[in-house]
Amino acid sequence: MKLVRSLHIFLCLLSAFSTMAQQGATIRGTVKTSDGNPAEAVTVSLKGSGQGTVTNEQGIFAINRLKSGTYRLQVSSVGLQPTEKEVTVAGTETLTVDFVLSESTSQLNEVIVNASRTNRFARTSSDYVSKMPLANIENPQVYNTIGKELLTEQLIFTVDDAVRNAPGIQKMWNATGRAGDGGAYYNTRGFYVQSQLRNGLAGNVTSTIDAVNLEKLEVIKGPSATLFGSALTSYGGLVNRVTKKPYETVGGNVAVSAGSYDFQRVSVDVNTPLNKSRNLLLRVNAAATHSGTFQTEGYSRSLALTPSLLYKPTERLSILLDAELYRNQGVGEQLFFFYVPGYTLGATRADQLAVDYRNSYMGKGLSQTSNSTNLFGQVNYRISSSFTSSTNFSSTHSYSNGIGPYFYIIPDGKTPGTNLLVRADQSTRNSTNDVVEVQQLVNGDFRLGNLRNRLVLGLDFTHINSKQLFFGSTFDTVPLTPGYDYSQFNGSALTALYGSKVPDFTYPLTGIRNTYSAFASDVLNLTDKLSVLAALRVDDFHNQGGQVGSEVAGFNQMAFSPKFGLVYQPLKDKVSLFTNYQNSFTNRGIYNAYDVTAADSLVQRFAKLEQANQFEAGIKLNVFGGRLTTTLSYYDIQVKNLLRTDPNPLAAARFAQTQDGTQVSRGVEVDVVANPFTGFNVVAGFSYNDSRLTNADADVNGRRPATASSPVLANLWLSYRFNVPALRGLGVGFGGNYASDNKIQNSISQGVFILPAYTVLNAAAFYDWRKFRVSAKVDNLTNQRYWIGYTTMNAQRLRSVTGSVAFNF
Repeated sequence: MKLVRSLHIFLCLLSAFSTMAQQGATIRGTVKTSDGNPAEAVTVSLKGSGQGTVTNEQGIFAINRLKSGTYRLQVSSVGLQPTEKEVTVAGTETLTVDFVLSESTSQLNEVIVNASRTNRFARTSSDYVSKMPLANIENPQVYNTIGKELLTEQLIFTVDDAVRNAPGIQKMWNATGRAGDGGAYYNTRGFYVQSQLRNGLAGNVTSTIDAVNLEKLEVIKGPSATLFGSALTSYGGLVNRVTKKPYETVGGNVAVSAGSYDFQRVSVDVNTPLNKSRNLLLRVNAAATHSGTFQTEGYSRSLALTPSLLYKPTERLSILLDAELYRNQGVGEQLFFFYVPGYTLGATRADQLAVDYRNSYMGKGLSQTSNSTNLFGQVNYRISSSFTSSTNFSSTHSYSNGIGPYFYIIPDGKTPGTNLLVRADQSTRNSTNDVVEVQQLVNGDFRLGNLRNRLVLGLDFTHINSKQLFFGSTFDTVPLTPGYDYSQFNGSALTALYGSKVPDFTYPLTGIRNTYSAFASDVLNLTDKLSVLAALRVDDFHNQGGQVGSEVAGFNQMAFSPKFGLVYQPLKDKVSLFTNYQNSFTNRGIYNAYDVTAADSLVQRFAKLEQANQFEAGIKLNVFGGRLTTTLSYYDIQVKNLLRTDPNPLAAARFAQTQDGTQVSRGVEVDVVANPFTGFNVVAGFSYNDSRLTNADADVNGRRPATASSPVLANLWLSYRFNVPALRGLGVGFGGNYASDNKIQNSISQGVFILPAYTVLNAAAFYDWRKFRVSAKVDNLTNQRYWIGYTTMNAQRLRSVTGSVAFNF
């Protein structure tokens, strides 16, 4: 009934706004090159009127809310001769006008590359960050975009490698492969996050996420529950994958790649219309990858298949159906956990431990199978020139079965600095996790008087069903000695161990969670230079209970999540000053509290919402004709209502909790994407984060959380494409990442244990010749030994060389 009432209110609001919206005509169409390919990032404008737009990846444009009359429609881009057509519109009609440029795709790309105002790696707008089309410079929220141009140049095959181009985000764990996880674990603004969103909806991929279907990657910063909910996001932000879409011409590419550590890969991208009217379009991306390891044991075999079907029965209606099929088998990356203080091991840093960097410390057969089967549907309908409807469906199913080896180090108890290695397993058995999301959006772009409104109204239903079973045992304890045979820890031996006795532990993780949500967001232009954003989400959360190791009770909870933003542009479309307030929350359920009035016993209490509130301010630039785009911001995130151990000694002895914990996370971020001169492009970022537990257990109070990753991060990529005729088509790139010391133990009782700071350098080169592209890259150019971790220590890959040949058609 709550959903029905919400839908009724939603439709009434839609009707009211539709009545208020100004009607007008629309001019829409496509721009293509002479060889039939879509022309992206080409300006389409009404000459002399100041109205216009830019074509998207499919070469499509639309100019709305036009008064009746005759216009000169102009298509232009830097370095191109403008093309014009005279058009006449009346009333609320929609006029379709298509353009074909005299340039071919390669010529157009050459024009773009050689144009002094071209900033190839900049993406200046998004349809997903605010769930409406909005330019970055008029968006009060901070986000970073890694587009296909940069992915192609760096020869990137995974989301993990793409993320390294975004400021202030650091990988902490490689993908576990466990059902329900969303690929690798990252950290941003002091909080962990996974890539669990695809085109703004649920899209879990439990293994390492292949980039074969990636159009661009958006790293959206700060608590973002207002528009995206809290189930799949974190207080630090979210990672949204934007996928490739079908287009109206035949095209694609085939690529073969190979490299160090037995890396082999074949990928295809095929697009074709399925009928003569070109309103039924199919695009299929697929990749098969095998990768070995720089250590003694380990491998990964994966298959990704991502078909996409687009049907446009009318100018107003489009239907998009997508699927993602990911299959992976392999051995999980080596993880060292710390169950004793680091100083008892005779070390306070990872590089002081007597651990062989290239030894996996295990034998063969400790593998796991991980599958993800995801289905998506979207129905878009243009209600009028001012309003559109988007109905979205997402169903993700993840599965895992197999072994998860892990390790921890303990002192031998005899000789200081001499340690033992404990080898253990945490397996999953036929574990599944299903997420279903249904979301209805209505977007409006209309005026009330002289005030422009860009509105989104949304209804969302999210269903999460976990049926996971974890179990495991300690296998053995062995010396950390050069020359020791560590192959006894293998698949056959572990199977025999489980056949001889029950596992040391069994940990079921089951339960159903349903969330019913409604949200509204409006960007109101008070003047041409001043706009405000106001948004609110209402969340009705239903946890039906289940098992988290043991039985847990179900509960229901209502949440409100507001968001506000202010943007002032002293130089219109060039400089903006912004500030925002953003919110997110977590439903913590039932906890055991100590009650002195109940005979000093424990009582169950219903937890208040854990809340994160962010205040942020900064400046955005898009200057020098688009050659420089920059975001500089300062943020302050305050988290309250954290559960912590009750400081009362009697309560602590009974493992009681109290909900008065707090945490702060403050910092600065800088993002620069620039084109200083012809052919030369720069992507650079810097972040500093100061995260502290401010009302916590005495053991950690006032300290940086051990899960907060490195406080200082930096990224850089320098790219140059040669412009002289003899070298045209040749390009090179160089850059890398820096991370400061990462404290994975940081408490009074445990002391401080550090993963040392690192600088990892990478390089790439490519050559485009007609329809072929030959490229190569070197990752970790200096063969840097470094570790990442999330209270753990995980050695990262040494120098690797990869080459690729691609054929475009």
